[in-house]
Amino acid sequence: MNGVLIGFSIIGFVILIGYFVERFGIAGKGAGRVLNRMAFFIATPALLFTVLSHADVSVLFSEFLVAIVCTIAAGVLVYITAARLFFRTPLAETVLGASSATYVNANNIGLPVAIYVLGSAQYVAPVLLLQLVILAPTILAILDVATRGRASFVSILTQPFRNPMILASLAGVLVATFGIALPDPVLAPFELIGGAAIPMVLLSFGMSLHGQRLLKAGTGRKQVVAATTIKVVLMPIIAYLFAHFVFDLDGVELFAVVAVSALPTAQNIFNFASRYDRAVVVTRDTVLLTTVMSMPALLVIAAVLA
Repeated sequence: MNGVLIGFSIIGFVILIGYFVERFGIAGKGAGRVLNRMAFFIATPALLFTVLSHADVSVLFSEFLVAIVCTIAAGVLVYITAARLFFRTPLAETVLGASSATYVNANNIGLPVAIYVLGSAQYVAPVLLLQLVILAPTILAILDVATRGRASFVSILTQPFRNPMILASLAGVLVATFGIALPDPVLAPFELIGGAAIPMVLLSFGMSLHGQRLLKAGTGRKQVVAATTIKVVLMPIIAYLFAHFVFDLDGVELFAVVAVSALPTAQNIFNFASRYDRAVVVTRDTVLLTTVMSMPALLVIAAVLA
C-alpha cells in the first residue's frame, strides 16, 4: 500500500507541476502541445518497445485482456441503454458518450499507473494496443457514417499502422514472442529516450488542465454525469466481477484488471469529437472529471486489492 501511495503522489505532483508551468506561462504558448507531440511520436513508442520486448507474452494473450474486453462491452451496453431511455441523442453523440464511458487513458495516465503502481507497463500495453488497433478504427468508422453518410474504410483500416505507438508495440511483441536478444547498443538508446515518456506526458497533461470550465448549462451535463459514473464507479465493479468470478483471476492480475478499468477517459475521445464537431463539450468535461475522480477511486481499489 505504501508503494501505491508513493506512486500516486509522484504522478499527482508531476501533473501539478505541469499545471503551474502553464498557469504562469513558464514554457511559453503552445509548449504543452509540443511536449505532448514529442511524447506521442518519440518517447512513448520507445518506452513501449523496450517494455514489450521484455514482457511476459502470456499476459498479452490471456484472460486478463479478455476480462478487459468484457468490461468494456458491458460499459458500452449500459451507456447505450441510458442514452436510449434518458438522452435520446443522435448516433454520433451516443457513440462518443459510450466511448467516454469506456475508452481508458492507457497512455498519459495508464502508463504511469502501470509502472509506479502495478510495477510493469505490460499490464496496460495490451489495452493500449486493443484500443488503438480495434476500438479507435471502429469508433471512427461509425462517426464517418453518422456524420458524412459514408466511410473511408481504407484510411480507417490503415490508420493504426501509421501510429508510431502501435508500430513500436507490435515490434516489441514480436521481439518478446520470438525471444530475440537485442544487444545493449541497440536497446540502450530506446531505454534512454523511453525514460522521458512518463515525465513528458504527465507534464503536458497537467498543462492541459489549466483554464478548463466544467458542466456549463446546456452542454449535456446528464451525459457527462452518466459517462463519468460508468467510467469511475461502474467499470471497476464490472471488471472485478468478470475477473474474479468468470475468469478466476486473483493477486496482481485481479488488481490490474480493476485498476486499468478505473483509469480516466482518454483524451483521444475528445480529439475524435473535435474532428467531427460532435459532443465536444461532453467529451472534454468527461475527460477532466474522470481524471480528477479516478485518483480517489484508484486509491480505494489499491486499499482493497493491492
